[in-house]
Amino acid sequence: MLSKRESLAGVQVFVYGTLKPGEANYQEYCADHVIAIERAVVPGKLFALPMGYPAMTIGEEKVQGYLLSFTSSDILIALDYLEDYQPYRPAAENLYNRHYIEVYHPEGAVLGWAWVYLMSLDVVYYNGGVPQPDGWWSGC
Repeated sequence: MLSKRESLAGVQVFVYGTLKPGEANYQEYCADHVIAIERAVVPGKLFALPMGYPAMTIGEEKVQGYLLSFTSSDILIALDYLEDYQPYRPAAENLYNRHYIEVYHPEGAVLGWAWVYLMSLDVVYYNGGVPQPDGWWSGC
């Protein structure tokens, strides 16, 4: 659920895969709604999946991506659909689950908090995920 403050002030989302600028889903889901884009990193672990998109799990490595800012939290409706996340469904039944995490500039400064879509490690392994030790994924 979103707080009242968040729904009025917009929302930030950390993206590391097909929603990054230049990737397959950016144009359709983000381009017309994003108001700011900034390179960013978060703690986690990144995997490439054989289906042609990545998954991030909780971890201690650095995952590289972008912090996207949107004027309205309505963007989460479309992103939840894309990521097969339903907030009222049990977490184990979602492909990804949406989490609120602290986001950092690549040089270490805190950029704030943002939503991110994480996959469980069990689902990553079941789907044949391959670790991306540099924390960067590209489908291009």
